[in-house]
Formats: sequence, structure tokens, C-alpha cells
Amino acid sequence: MQLLFRSLKDTWVLVSAHRMKRPWAGQVEKPPEEHIPRYDPRNPLCPGNTRANGEVNSDYDSTFIFENDFPALQPDAPDPGSDQHPLFQSKAARGICKVMCFHPWSDVTLPLMKKHEVLKVIDKWAGLVEELGTKYPWVQIFENKGAMMGCSNPHPHCQVWASNFLPNEPALSDRCQRAYYKKHGEPLLLQYARQEAEKKERVVVENSDWLAVVPYWATWPYQTLLLPRRHVLRITDLTTGEREGLADIMKRLLTKYDNLFEISFPYSMGWHGAPTGTHLKEDNSHWHLHAHYYPPLLRSATVKKFMVGYEMLAQEQRDLTPEQAAEKLRNLPEEHYKTRENQEKEGGNEKEG
Repeated sequence: MQLLFRSLKDTWVLVSAHRMKRPWAGQVEKPPEEHIPRYDPRNPLCPGNTRANGEVNSDYDSTFIFENDFPALQPDAPDPGSDQHPLFQSKAARGICKVMCFHPWSDVTLPLMKKHEVLKVIDKWAGLVEELGTKYPWVQIFENKGAMMGCSNPHPHCQVWASNFLPNEPALSDRCQRAYYKKHGEPLLLQYARQEAEKKERVVVENSDWLAVVPYWATWPYQTLLLPRRHVLRITDLTTGEREGLADIMKRLLTKYDNLFEISFPYSMGWHGAPTGTHLKEDNSHWHLHAHYYPPLLRSATVKKFMVGYEMLAQEQRDLTPEQAAEKLRNLPEEHYKTRENQEKEGGNEKEG
């Protein structure tokens, strides 16, 4: 057992790798649905369908963006006033929430999309950060994939929430990156990416512009961190070549995720980059663009990691080392299991014919 320092959060994580050997008689999850219809007339995210508010989707054939019908943030939230007790403080939380469908087909997730289709998603992400970032200090892109992660619709999509405040997680990350930069004179994650690229032991996939690692401080079993090799502040700053490289590495990483247990792998992911809005005029050299992937599965397609008890009351704890997780993912094929199954079916049909 050992404690590993989490540089982006200024906390520690307990690693107890032997706990993977303990017998499991606890909760077993329902495996993700593998046979999603390509088009469902009842699905409010499909092209041409009517959503809950009566709006009709366009017959889109690529990405599709619309304002969330049930937003967590609204631009005209009232101000609660300044006469408050220090133990009962509140502020107006204003913002805008958007939904972005990745693809018109419900059965095509990011790892099954073509690279040029993934590139369109990346370009739209950058466009939304540029558009919303002119006004709001934080634009959070995130995807909850799978019912296990609370996703209410199987159609491939993400959400983009822009807020008039810096949320807790990026605020903490900002503080930690700023402190490291002040002490060492180099961005924390830029130096970290270079160290991981040299060590290799936690690298899952890489190309000339990007690398994906199981971070040294990972808390979730197969958590990964996606990092550009060049110092980049925001997704809007990526070159054409870096966006193409990002499409490549995302497809490869997510294919390995799906291949681990041969299911559509659940996760929550999101992008963190330098704050926007009024912060655009500030020096944010301490920031380095990155994406977090937090998948819950631990032992199989039906047994997940529970962050309860000790993790809630003391500190995070993980059940296998980051190096073990990275090796498992790294050694998986980069051909998606569904592609292989389809090829085997086609081969079998040819023999029968």
C-alpha cells in the first residue's frame, strides 16, 4: 500500500492493489444495451424528431447543437442580494447550457465514428468555447456515456455548460497549476506530459501531438488523462494538425476502452483549459489543456468501483496500480470488437454461400 500525491488537487490517493483479490458478492450492474436502434421515432435526439418542449430537430447529417430543454443554468437568474450571514452565503449562478449530438445515428458512438466525423466534433467543441467564452469565464464540455454514468439517452451526445463563475474543480486546478508554475517556472501538466512520455509505463496510446496516460494520481480504476505535447492553453488554440491528431488518439483510446470488457464502455469525460471571459486578458501561462476520462468499471462489465465509506469520509482509494491499468489498456487491440465481429459474420456468410 502507498499514498500517491495528486498534483492537480493538492491531495493524496491510497493505492491498495491487493484488494482486487477479494471475493465480490455485492451489487452487479446491468450490462450496457448493445443493440441500440439506429433511428428511434420516440428518441428526442434523433434527426427530425420532436423534443419535450415541442421544438423539432433538423434532419442533421453530422453534428447538431441546441439549447438544453432542461438547463441547469439560465442567463437571467436573480441576484439574491448582499445582506447575508457568513454561514448562509449565496450568489447568482448565471449561464447557458447546450446539447451537442455527435452523429445522426444512435448506434454510432465516438470510437465507431470515422476520424473525419470525430474531427467535426472537435471543431464544434472549439467553436462553442470560442463563442461562449467571449462572455462566460468557464465553458465546460462534458460527456456522460452510458446509463451507469447517469446518461438519460443512448444517442451519442455531450453537453456544454457556460457559467458566470469558475466551478470548484477548475478553480482548484487553477490554484494548483498556478502554484507549481510559480515555484518551478514551467506548467505542471506540460512537464508531466514530458515525464510520462519518457517513462512510458503509464502511457496507453500516443502520437506525435498527443498522449493518453493513466495518471500517476488516478483514483478511478481505468481513469485516463489526455494531454497535448505542445503547450496549449485552450482547445481553441489547437492547430489543424493537432485537431487531426486528437481525433486519431480519441478514437484509439475509446476503442481500447470498449475492447476491455467488450461493451460500450461507460465514462464521464470533460475538457479543462484556461478560463475564458474576463480571464482572456490575463496571463494564464500556468494552464495546460487536458481532458479527463473517469470510467467506473473495475472487475468486469457488471462490477464497478464504489466511491463510498472511506473514500467519502477520509480520502480516495484505488484497487489496482496506475501501471497495471495502463498495461491492460495498452495491450488491447486498436480494432474495435464490433468491427471484428462484423467481419467474422461476413466471413461466415461467405462460407455458407
